[in-house]
Amino acid sequence: MAGRPVEPVDRRTPAGALQTVDRALLVLLAFERTRPDWGVTEIAAEFGWDTSVAQRLLSTLAGRGFLVSDPATRRYRIGPAALRLGRLWERSGSLELLAEPVLQELRAATGDTVLFCLPDSFHMRCVAAVEGEEGPLRYYPLVGELYPAHAGATSKSFYAFLPDEQRHRLFRGRPMARFTERTVTDPDQLEREFRTVRAQGYAWTVGEYDAGIGTVAMPVFLGSEPYGSLSLGAAKERFPEGPEDRLEV
Repeated sequence: MAGRPVEPVDRRTPAGALQTVDRALLVLLAFERTRPDWGVTEIAAEFGWDTSVAQRLLSTLAGRGFLVSDPATRRYRIGPAALRLGRLWERSGSLELLAEPVLQELRAATGDTVLFCLPDSFHMRCVAAVEGEEGPLRYYPLVGELYPAHAGATSKSFYAFLPDEQRHRLFRGRPMARFTERTVTDPDQLEREFRTVRAQGYAWTVGEYDAGIGTVAMPVFLGSEPYGSLSLGAAKERFPEGPEDRLEV
């Protein structure tokens, strides 16, 4: 398991590719949660292009709805057409197909139940799963299950890496249910645990959501931003030395 962000996007236009199309895609990939808007001169400087080239690219993308422009600031943000494609991809089943080989490999190496989850409001939603060698951890399907944001490694491995302001908005002033005697419901204690997760790069919990279940999880990054979580779960007796051996897989 690896919780590192993926390598930066290669900005070189591949052989045989259309340079203009490739540049337009690079512009779209420049927008992130930590950098939600760009100006023309900033894009030009970022990629080493003439300002006129950056202007034409941004205007064209805005004309097709992939970007929107603020007339007052002349800065650009992601538009509805890009969001629509993202939603279509999530609903197409492509994500599950991409995750399946990774989940199967981890299950073969550990024997644990393996989950791939994405954020869904104040939960993590399981979108792909492979049952462990001891059978299902629950009596109903894992795919589609919602895991609360404050309980268990599956959720903590993702929410720990959100920007501080966004995470505080989610957890401060919100009632949090207690599922077992180990469930953490105090926001200050949660924040301390999130700091630990960020420092070590993974989350490890025992019995926070399901009594007797140990879970180790790592964030999945898209670029430099947290996108989901990948977790291994089993009866706590299968983790006699804690999560360390799973981290070496």
